Parts: sequence; structure tokens; C-alpha cells
Amino acid sequence: MLLKTEADTAQLATTLAGLARPGDAILLSGPLGAGKSVFARAFLRSFCNAPTMEVPSPTYTLVQAYDAPTATAYHFDLWRLGSPDELDELGWDDACEGVMLVEWPERLEDMLPPGAVHITLAVAPDGSRHATVVGWAGRLCAQQAANPEPRV
Repeated sequence: MLLKTEADTAQLATTLAGLARPGDAILLSGPLGAGKSVFARAFLRSFCNAPTMEVPSPTYTLVQAYDAPTATAYHFDLWRLGSPDELDELGWDDACEGVMLVEWPERLEDMLPPGAVHITLAVAPDGSRHATVVGWAGRLCAQQAANPEPRV
């Protein structure tokens, strides 16, 4: 899907936040500058029902937790993760019971959560941004049938 503006990226995040439930993982891939931070900020604000909430990047802390009405949301930025063995120190097992938003999920290696939705953001040579969403087929189809716009 084409993401013409940051608002399009935020709308995709808001749509997925509305479908997220405890035990879910949202895996967010893409190069620097593709819109991962924009997506994460919009997702967490929507999921937590807090439109002006401060959402700092967890680049150095590796994880930030947010209280939400339905479950705790955990925002992981695994860019600086040394190995998947370090996830225990970050509270990974507890986070699996909430909703996890994971940037740089390729660093998880064989610890990718089952049933996760994977969003890949890309920047084309002309500067346009695109998103590919894989997973949650049943939920996404039901959402599209009930509310045809926006498409994910």
C-alpha cells in the first residue's frame, strides 16, 4: 500500500491499534527513515487512547511500557540488542501477555512471536513510502468488510 503522507502511516497504525488485543505482536521492519517511529507513535497513542501521549524512542532503553485500557503495551526497539538471549532481562515473557510493538524484529532470530502481524515499511527510489502488511488475515478482512476505508 502506498503511504503518501505521515498521516497515511498514522492511519494504518491507528487501524491496527484498533484490532490489537492482549497477546498480539506487531513486528515493524524497514530502513531508517521509512516511518517506523511515526507508525509506533500513532499506534501507541491510539491503543492507549491518549492522543497527546509522549512516545519517546526506546533506542537506548530497548523497551518502554505503556498502560492501556485493555493491556499493557510494550514498545521494543531491538536495534541495539546484542543477542536474543538479552530479551529475558527486558521482560520479554511478561510482554508476551500484553501487546508488543517490535522495531527491528529480525534481531529476534528464532524467537519471532507466532501469529504476529508483520509490517514492512519501504522507501522507493522516488522517495515514496510503501507498507506491506502480512498476518492477521481474518481480522484485517473483517475490518475491511465492516469499514472499507482505509485499506490495509
